Amino acid sequence: MLTLWHRLPIVARAAIAGTVVAAAGIFPWTILAGMNLRLFVGVPWAVVPMGVYLWLYVKYLNGAGWPHSTAAFRRTSLRANGLSADIWGMSLFAGMIGLAALLPLLGIMSRLVQLPAEARPITTPAGMPSGTAFTLLVMASLVAGIVEESAFRGYMQTPIERRFGPILAILVNGALFGLAHYAHHPLSVLAMLPFYIAVSAVYGGLAYATDSILPGLVLHAAGDVFSLTRQWATGRPEWQLAPTPPPLIWETGVDAGFLGSVAVFVVISAGAAGAYLALVREARAANTRLLSVHSE
Repeated sequence: MLTLWHRLPIVARAAIAGTVVAAAGIFPWTILAGMNLRLFVGVPWAVVPMGVYLWLYVKYLNGAGWPHSTAAFRRTSLRANGLSADIWGMSLFAGMIGLAALLPLLGIMSRLVQLPAEARPITTPAGMPSGTAFTLLVMASLVAGIVEESAFRGYMQTPIERRFGPILAILVNGALFGLAHYAHHPLSVLAMLPFYIAVSAVYGGLAYATDSILPGLVLHAAGDVFSLTRQWATGRPEWQLAPTPPPLIWETGVDAGFLGSVAVFVVISAGAAGAYLALVREARAANTRLLSVHSE
């Protein structure tokens, strides 16, 4: 007899599962970080309990613990599969090219729509040392990388991808990934969706190519360390490339700067596409070689 859960469309089940996994990882850090900003501010003590929680969180999502009947499902959904050194290198290289394409994309978007000019400033309480603040930013980046990749590119993308292919899976998790950042820019959440879908294409493409969330997790966490540190130092979020927003092309007309951003975006995107295709071929070949060794 089918339960109500199994009567839901697979896209709905994946979206709900990914949202629950994301909430289960983000909320504890929100509470702990908020407490660290009020209590014993000289020491980044929140990283210790959060580190323990993240370890247990990942182990459970990867199949450990009760109920044992769901262990295989949880492990498959997380998709935290190990990779060879060669695939790791190709994955990080392809991912960095993909991330580089986001810069001219932001340049294009900033000329087409009014992107949010401000973000919530990263402030620290009086008496908190810079080292403590930076340590908390690094932990926030690790939480974001681990939790968001587990939720969006693992539990959400995996079932949709295996049923409908990577394009729909990336569009769905990218749209929900963007909506999950509503608090960062509540008045511009729809305008920012193309950016978050593109980010999801970078990380989700790596998950599809390698059958693992691990390369995207590393790049995600490292990218957040950079963007959060930059926002802390300059007050500008990752999508704000310059201190003041550029004029829209609807006001100035199409100019050389806009066309240049489009050309750079096309060139870098083509390079990223080539790197991803090469990664898919090599990852599939490596998997075939591994299966043949195990069958002997």
